[in-house]
Amino acid sequence: MDTVWIIVIVIAVLVLIGLAVAMSSKRKDTQNRQHADELRQDARAQQGGVQQEELKAREAELEAERKRLEAERAETEAEQARQGHLQEHAKVEDQVREADRVDPDVDHSSPDYAPETARPTDTAGTADSHAPGSTDPVAAEDPAHETSPEEPSSGTHRT
Repeated sequence: MDTVWIIVIVIAVLVLIGLAVAMSSKRKDTQNRQHADELRQDARAQQGGVQQEELKAREAELEAERKRLEAERAETEAEQARQGHLQEHAKVEDQVREADRVDPDVDHSSPDYAPETARPTDTAGTADSHAPGSTDPVAAEDPAHETSPEEPSSGTHRT
């Protein structure tokens, strides 16, 4: 009968150990639930800040797009101004060439002939070169601007 009591005691101890493990597991689950709730609350609190940051990012993207469009518009206006300048320079040069053609003191048919006009500047701010053999930027950009056989595009004045 001592064996029976030993078995009963062993079973009772095992039951107590099982209950302790189950209670410990329940306590662990309760702690995990509480920790999860705290994490969710923190996430909700940070969500407002995240939304504000997202709004700031969208505003910055819109501002960048606005500035890009403004820069494109300014570039277009600058290009139109450059084209206008080149057209005006071509008109002046044509007038000077016509005056040189009419002037008996100017040998406009000389291979060294070049009309005396101020040279347009390129986009880097340096004067265009009109040495013999160089390309006239006005003629290069304006196919309608051609020199006639009486008006060679390079040379010097004779006084």
